Amino acid sequence: MDRATQNTRRILDLEAGINFRELGGYQTTSGQSVKYHKALRSAGLGDLTNNDLTYLKDYGVKTDVDFRSQSEIDKKPDRLPDGAKYISLPVFSDDQTEASKIQDSVIPEIDFDPADGYNHMLEVYRNMIMEDQSRDAYRGFFNELLGNSKDNDVVLFHCTAGKDRTGMGAVFFLYTLGVPLPTIKEDYLLTNQASKGYVANLLKQVEERDPSLVESIKALMTVNENYLNVAQKAIEETSGSLDNYIRTDLGVSDHEVADLKKIYLTK
Repeated sequence: MDRATQNTRRILDLEAGINFRELGGYQTTSGQSVKYHKALRSAGLGDLTNNDLTYLKDYGVKTDVDFRSQSEIDKKPDRLPDGAKYISLPVFSDDQTEASKIQDSVIPEIDFDPADGYNHMLEVYRNMIMEDQSRDAYRGFFNELLGNSKDNDVVLFHCTAGKDRTGMGAVFFLYTLGVPLPTIKEDYLLTNQASKGYVANLLKQVEERDPSLVESIKALMTVNENYLNVAQKAIEETSGSLDNYIRTDLGVSDHEVADLKKIYLTK
């Protein structure tokens, strides 16, 4: 199977779920691969249909890690599959990504220049690395990953759009397992394919109301390699390397890394 076909198959076909993706199948530098039916990343769960919930239950979802702020949760609580445990780990105290405000109103009321979405997102990614609350949330995420030791039990982690807070969670998770950075970057950018229809419809509405904001809203609702580069630069500034950041700033020990590899990698 070629890479493009495999990436298409990663995107789960739900009735009302956006950007739901399987993280299994990625190869590590040691020649192992990430197990299927162990980790999913996604956008919000608030609009899922009953059929979607049945699908996720049958898929094995046992833990739902929610990276959203409390105000986002209050506006649109998650719908969970039967038997799934819910864990709230807010990366920010408020939604700095603005994704929830854009979902509420196509032209959102935001506290920065609405024509400057791109630069705002660069700042968001820097904050995700530097803020104590973000580090605490991602440390908590690793705790949930470590607790997911039964075969075919799935941890699902998400935010509102499933691209920034979730994207960095996937970076930390995959890197810890030994997936090479070019592959991790590919997974990160897959959001633009997985959310293509949703974003296109949103931008069409923006165009009708205020064409001058199309590029800015697009910057807020898609991912960009430069966003990840800013995070990488902040990591290097604070810790020297991604490896050091995960071990020191997120406090993931060598023993825990070994446990994660046992849980999530093929023999």
